[in-house]
Amino acid sequence: MCLPLIPALLLASFWTATLVAAESTKTLVVPGEVFAVEGKAAFVFTPAADAVPNGPKPWILYGPTLPAYPDDAEKWMHERFTAAGVAVAGIDTGESYGSPVGMKAMEALHAEMVRRGYATKPAFLGRSRGGLWASSWAIAHPELTAGVGCIYPVYDWRTYPGIDKAAPAYGLSPEDLAAQADALCPIERIDVAAKAGVPFWIIHGDDDKVVPLEPNSARLKHRYEAAGRGNLVTLVVAEGQGHSMWEGFFRCQELVDFLIDRAKAGAE
Repeated sequence: MCLPLIPALLLASFWTATLVAAESTKTLVVPGEVFAVEGKAAFVFTPAADAVPNGPKPWILYGPTLPAYPDDAEKWMHERFTAAGVAVAGIDTGESYGSPVGMKAMEALHAEMVRRGYATKPAFLGRSRGGLWASSWAIAHPELTAGVGCIYPVYDWRTYPGIDKAAPAYGLSPEDLAAQADALCPIERIDVAAKAGVPFWIIHGDDDKVVPLEPNSARLKHRYEAAGRGNLVTLVVAEGQGHSMWEGFFRCQELVDFLIDRAKAGAE
């Protein structure tokens, strides 16, 4: 009578083992928790209880969450976020490049965080290709975005990783993705976030060969200015810096202050 259940049980065991293995590879750079959301490994850096304000708890959504990220280079920032009572959370969507699949996973994480008592309106921290995650979230959910802070971010997947590599994440051929850039490329739709009043704070090097400044961060600022919302974008250009581990990117007090302020504002 129970024989038909065996394959299902084996499948469940397989996915449980796979998830446990995925979680076990996640090393947290500050104290927190690794957990599962819809079969994907997620994390949260948790502040000390006495640092968290009453009411909905402020937090920062992070991208790109991958097995290696967040990493030690960011430890200084995350320690300051949690010391200020602000949690940081992310979900591993693989190399999703701001695609609808990645968005669905972030929405699931958002719902779980809200269930845990966190604010409905987090800030977002995007590093490098995490800018695609961050800008896509701000476009899809401006009402759920208190602000976006970024370190040498990508906003145009045509510049990085390139259409050929981005296309599989969108379930399209390179030709079809290129043809739908106006609808799917974040930089082409950033006016939605601008008109909704989502503030950005960005630091980007002017010698970045991997993620060029002009078609990404500078263009986002130009698009906000064209929409009459240029005052909402702070773009700090790091002279002579490329896509590197320069300490100035990861120990930027102004960026940290912006994200703490916005996360707390989103919890009010």
